Amino acid sequence: MDLVFCGTPQFAVPTLRALLDHGFSIRLVVTQPDRPSGRGLELTLSPVKSLAVERGIPVTQPEKIKNNQEFRAQLEAIHPTAIVVVGYGRIIPQWMIDLPRLGNINLHASLLPRYRGAAPIQWAIAMGETVTGVTTMRIDAGLDTGDMLLQREMPIAPEDTAITLATRLAEMGASLMVETLPALADGRIQPRPQDHSQASLAPILKKEDGLIDFRMTARQTCNRLRGFQPWPGIFTIFRGKHLAVTAARPWATGSPPPEAATIMVEGDRLLVGCGGSTTLELLELQLEGKKKMPVRDFINGYRPRAGERLGELAAAVPAPRA
Repeated sequence: MDLVFCGTPQFAVPTLRALLDHGFSIRLVVTQPDRPSGRGLELTLSPVKSLAVERGIPVTQPEKIKNNQEFRAQLEAIHPTAIVVVGYGRIIPQWMIDLPRLGNINLHASLLPRYRGAAPIQWAIAMGETVTGVTTMRIDAGLDTGDMLLQREMPIAPEDTAITLATRLAEMGASLMVETLPALADGRIQPRPQDHSQASLAPILKKEDGLIDFRMTARQTCNRLRGFQPWPGIFTIFRGKHLAVTAARPWATGSPPPEAATIMVEGDRLLVGCGGSTTLELLELQLEGKKKMPVRDFINGYRPRAGERLGELAAAVPAPRA
């Protein structure tokens, strides 16, 4: 089975490694161009390229692929049995979809048709899900709408962040891809159409997704804090400055909760009112231009006053549903 592997981020590395370790013939790795990063803006290899170079696999990094005749000729010369796509970050054109006998097989980090899109892990946590998983599917012209091949479930732990969950899902997905390819080639998998009526969306994250909407409950806000890691996190405005909330938890207090977005100080505790008559305890904060600090240091340094308000009541952020 001759394969072409398309992928870029760390999430894709376990799948590429597993395919190589199980003896699949990876004829070519396709990844995004090296990007400048760090203070020196030095060109940095993608995690997938780093592994490919280490294993001696040929690598190509086209800037565009849809009308790239040189890239198309390169793939047509290989004529792969399948093209495996994991977090590549490019829309797969129709000519590429039609090329391999088994199709373009994608590993998606959700239980499709739930959470189609670029950020399924982040939105699953942000929306308070307790179970997620991985799906192998055939890519078609839509956004994660192709026929499903295999799925595997994974619980989301209460302490999970998008970072910890992604690590586990990447390993699970690698195993599932190794299982999928030979079973598909042997006719042991019957591709299943998705139930589009059950679809939900997980759009690419934007900076403004991290703005705290104090009409949400404390639990919903904490779910967003866990889900929107490492970026954009969650944040608000304190005395006209950007205030990142880097650790928080719902607080069950015996006293009446403060009004939404309103601060209450109880000793070393800094509380803020949220929707549904719930209270959020702020544990670690980072004020614009400053380092992260525990809330005790924040209270001692900035003397927040009971009744002060954080930010403005943001426009309600719509749930990521189709």
